Amino acid sequence: MELTVLGRYGPYPAAKGACSGYLVTLGETRLLLDCGAGVLGRLVSFVSLDNLTGIILSHLHSDHTSDYFVLRYALEVAYLQGRQREPLPVWAPAEPAEEFARLDYRGLVSVHEVEEGQAVEIGGIRAVPFAGRHSVPSYGWLLTGGGATLAYSADTEPFPELEEKVRGADLFLCEATYTQAQLAQGARNHLTAAQAAGVARAAGVGRLLLTHLSPLQDLDVLLREAGREFPAVALAEEGRTYRVRA
Repeated sequence: MELTVLGRYGPYPAAKGACSGYLVTLGETRLLLDCGAGVLGRLVSFVSLDNLTGIILSHLHSDHTSDYFVLRYALEVAYLQGRQREPLPVWAPAEPAEEFARLDYRGLVSVHEVEEGQAVEIGGIRAVPFAGRHSVPSYGWLLTGGGATLAYSADTEPFPELEEKVRGADLFLCEATYTQAQLAQGARNHLTAAQAAGVARAAGVGRLLLTHLSPLQDLDVLLREAGREFPAVALAEEGRTYRVRA
């Protein structure tokens, strides 16, 4: 299994960057995990849209979904040209209801409501969602296949069960929005880099990849704070492909 980072920023992209978006591949399976601003143009550098196996939207905030609505137009063109024949499956939380209702489009996608712990088979990948703690329903995912396990936190603040949800993952892709100083000032709804690293250590993951980075953040501070808790940590690099199991 491989993970390609298409975008790593939130809640808006840095210059020449993109918001959350990741391509997970295993054999012929090509799964898009989130589709924020700037992701689509990068995605098509790696895969033709008519070869996508499915899309997971962790939650329905625009920095994770905005390019999805443009992607639907590309699917429509593929359908008209005979390259897309079946609706593309999409998994997303059902709330906020008005946002969930916008996901369907002319029969080109089949939208499925995510339920806590309910596994779905996406090509050769088994995907299990787990509920996080955020300002809207947000689901992290545990993806397994080919002898490898990828855990994705999505957007969340700390909660006691997070360690168990990602336990033993080969690669933990985790949000790291804040520094410890910002936490002391009352920052919420997200994790600090140090908190992400603390979860990684307690859960016994193989490696930690920090994402959902603020474009105004000092990334050296994030990496330094995380490294004190968990040395096998790196910042997600846009355009880079990682083997999930090193």
